[in-house]
Amino acid sequence: MAKPTTPKETKPQGGEGEDKEKKSMPMDANIKMVLIVIVSMIFGGIVFLGINYILIDNLLGSKLQQNAPAEETEEASDEEEEQVEKGIIVDLGDFVLNLADADQKRYLKANVALELSKIPTDPDLSAPPAAEGGGHGHGEAAPVDPMKQIELEMAQYKPAIRDAILTNLSSKTSSEVATTAGKELVKEQIAQDVNAIFAGTREVIRVSFGQFIIQ
Repeated sequence: MAKPTTPKETKPQGGEGEDKEKKSMPMDANIKMVLIVIVSMIFGGIVFLGINYILIDNLLGSKLQQNAPAEETEEASDEEEEQVEKGIIVDLGDFVLNLADADQKRYLKANVALELSKIPTDPDLSAPPAAEGGGHGHGEAAPVDPMKQIELEMAQYKPAIRDAILTNLSSKTSSEVATTAGKELVKEQIAQDVNAIFAGTREVIRVSFGQFIIQ
């Protein structure tokens, strides 16, 4: 009798393919992880830039809002300064007087001018001179200086104003009027004295010293 033949052992098919699949699986997972990390970084960068943009935009907006009122205030103050009407300048001339120093004789030479408030009857000094009757031939009239009316009015006050200024300055020592603070105090006192002379008809806006020499 013939011996039964046993089938030869055969290697399972597909073994090499399974190994390849097992080897490729870790590589695919690594690539996926790298892609996830890259996408996450890109997304995080976009979010970071967006947050920074919003913060910077809000910061600039708040600074502009803070600066806007200051600029508006400056513009308003400039407009107010332009709208302030200048007063009438009255030059009182030079004052030469002895100061009240006891140790030695000192004298002061000062030029004083006053800036006075306007009243409704004052002429318009910015307007061209008006024509005055009795012209100079050919029917032309002589121009009228608008300051003449002011000078005529001031003529009645000038003696009292000069006396008040002389009395004030001559009561000071050289050390009292040598400093800036001392000069400002004298200006305030002169303004008060002159306001008392005008008795409310006009007001002293400013006192100016064109020349102030102590010897």
